[in-house]
Amino acid sequence: MTDDVFASSVFFQLSVAGNNLGAFHTCDGLGAQFEVEEYAEGGNNGFTWHLPSRITWTNVTMTRPVTADSAKVLKWFGEVLQRAERKDGEIVALAPDLTPIVRWQVLGVLPIRWQGPSFDPSQSQAAVETLEFSHEGLEAS
Repeated sequence: MTDDVFASSVFFQLSVAGNNLGAFHTCDGLGAQFEVEEYAEGGNNGFTWHLPSRITWTNVTMTRPVTADSAKVLKWFGEVLQRAERKDGEIVALAPDLTPIVRWQVLGVLPIRWQGPSFDPSQSQAAVETLEFSHEGLEAS
C-alpha cells in the first residue's frame, strides 16, 4: 500500500487576488486544448503535419456545501459587477489533513456563474453551491 492520496479525499482551496474564497469539495475543468492546423507538404504523401495553433482553456467549475465562505463568493461577484477586472488566482489541492498536494496558478480569472442551493424540506440533501469561472491560463507552481 502506498501513501498516495485518493481523489475522493481531496479538497480544493480557491483564492483570487489574495482573497481566500474557501474550500471546495469538487473541482472540474482544469484543462486545455490546442486547435490544430493540418499542413499537407507537397511531395510527401505519407502523412500530414499537425501544427498547434490557438489554445482554449476550459472553464473551471467548483462545488461545495454552503458554508460561511459562500458570502465571499457573492461579494466577489458584486466586485466584478462594479468593475469587470480579471485577476489572477490559485487553486490548491489539499489532503484531508490540509497538507498541500499541488498548486495551480490561474491567470485572468473571471466569475461567470454561481448557482446557489435548492432548498427542499422533503429531501435530506446538503445545500450545495456551484461556482464556474473562466480564465486565461494555468501554470503549475
